Amino acid sequence: MSDLGLLVRLIGYEQKIYWRNAASAFFTFGFPLAFFFIFATIFGSRPNGDLGGVKSIQYYTPSILGYAIMSACFVNIALMLATRRENGILKRLRGTPLPAWALVGGIFGSSIIVSGLLTGVSLGFARIVYGVSLPAAHLPPVLVTILFAALAFCAMGVAVSALIPNAEAGPAIINLPFFILVFLSGTYFPVTGNLARVSGWFPLRPFIQALYRPFNPHATGSLWSWGDLRIILVWGVVGAALAVRWFRWQPPRR
Repeated sequence: MSDLGLLVRLIGYEQKIYWRNAASAFFTFGFPLAFFFIFATIFGSRPNGDLGGVKSIQYYTPSILGYAIMSACFVNIALMLATRRENGILKRLRGTPLPAWALVGGIFGSSIIVSGLLTGVSLGFARIVYGVSLPAAHLPPVLVTILFAALAFCAMGVAVSALIPNAEAGPAIINLPFFILVFLSGTYFPVTGNLARVSGWFPLRPFIQALYRPFNPHATGSLWSWGDLRIILVWGVVGAALAVRWFRWQPPRR
């Protein structure tokens, strides 16, 4: 089998595993839509002073989508790898002729497919239910930004999985800092001042800001937020380097 054929086969395998876990798939899609519905219903129609009078719904669409993509790629991959390591699945796969790059590529590819579906569902829901405006010409920056961020979050998920000693500890190690980052990065409300500067060094806020620019009807100049994309890229490269250095196929000895 060619390398491309092997990669496609493994992406299909990861997709089957993902959708067979109905509860995980449901919450991956259900949580962001629930948050979006709550905030959009309460605050969506109000002009937001921190956004220059833009309706809040134009901000919540990219901000909640950013949360959804990071959850699907970073959180899910970190917890999934920790569980597979604890159950000995990674060790058995390592003992087969399957190359490591193919395994990682299958996981990344499956997460990108899920991210694409999340994007389609979120944008469709926002457009149909709340009338969110996003001209077709603004789609390329949105889609490229999501692709860059999804790859970066996948790499960070693989890297952070090495810090999880066992499957039981995974949710506590991952979810607490993740939700703190979600809150500080302006997912639920725009942040300004020192909080914006500090959270801007982490990957989620630049992702949200880069996504928001094409949704901002008052934006002038380029729709591409190159500075934010550069920060996302740096986090992705660092995550990939740490993943290559510290990734473990076997659980730690006790």
